[in-house]
Amino acid sequence: MALPLPLALPEAVAVLAALLLLLICMIAHVTARKMPTLHRHEEEKFFVNAEGRKEPVPSIHDPPTRELSVVVPSYNEEDRLPLMMDEALNYLEKRQKRDPSFTYEVIVVDDGSKDQTTKVAMKYCKKYGSDKVRVLSLVKNRGKGGAVRMGVFSSRGKKILMADADGATKFEDIEKVEEGLKNLQPWPNQMAISCGSRAHLEKDSIAKRSYFRTLLMYGFHFLVWFLCVKEIRDTQCGFKLLTREAALRTFSTLHIERWAFDVELLYIAQHLRIPIAEVAVNWTEIEGSKLVPFWSWLQMGRDLLFIRLRYMTGAWQLETRKCN
Repeated sequence: MALPLPLALPEAVAVLAALLLLLICMIAHVTARKMPTLHRHEEEKFFVNAEGRKEPVPSIHDPPTRELSVVVPSYNEEDRLPLMMDEALNYLEKRQKRDPSFTYEVIVVDDGSKDQTTKVAMKYCKKYGSDKVRVLSLVKNRGKGGAVRMGVFSSRGKKILMADADGATKFEDIEKVEEGLKNLQPWPNQMAISCGSRAHLEKDSIAKRSYFRTLLMYGFHFLVWFLCVKEIRDTQCGFKLLTREAALRTFSTLHIERWAFDVELLYIAQHLRIPIAEVAVNWTEIEGSKLVPFWSWLQMGRDLLFIRLRYMTGAWQLETRKCN
């Protein structure tokens, strides 16, 4: 009996690649949490008001009572937070004086910081009052996505803005993302998202970066486009405005809690056919980034692959759950 001929090299490589992809799919499926962890620790169900008393946090499931909620995720940000808060509150106060019907709140989410972030944020709570500035201290570090979600779930606004604690985006550019949101009307089921974008600054940023970081950036952008989100050029800008309904629907489905959470958020939005605008904003790189270039990009690359595979294999579902 004739022995089977060995596979040619290209065919062997193709078989190995297929087996590797199957193995990765199995690992992604087996290791996936079926639904995101939406548990809130007992201490996280309260915030401390300007008088030092504990008050229960509101819920995103309640009717909105403010025009705008600003959620500021903060991890060891005692040095950078004051500049951002000064700029944001100066803008918001001036806007409220021009238009008394405009109401707002700023929610600083201390993501288990080891420094004085909560103490710094509480100074603004005491200055402006806890109706305008609230500090939500998480028991342990959840990651940026987890911190934003806890702030979103504790918000009272009709619209909810994610804004980074470093103040890299000019806060007055909120008017640009608001215009982007407005241009998406009519909003299906009152859901829409407007994303600040730095894509127009890419050429200048490349000139200032090392070749290695530029290579990582292009590799990450390719993976985002190839695996998850094709219509948004800059998924990572931390300046995003959502309607309350869009925030509830997307964040209650979100699984990723660290750096790649923005990508999953937009992946979910696209699959739910939530309209998304991308709007150019002013942005300045601020020293003190928490990203460790190689390892953070490697983690994000893994998360991007798992986002695609876990939704594709049904390990993750587009379901809505209530935080408790």
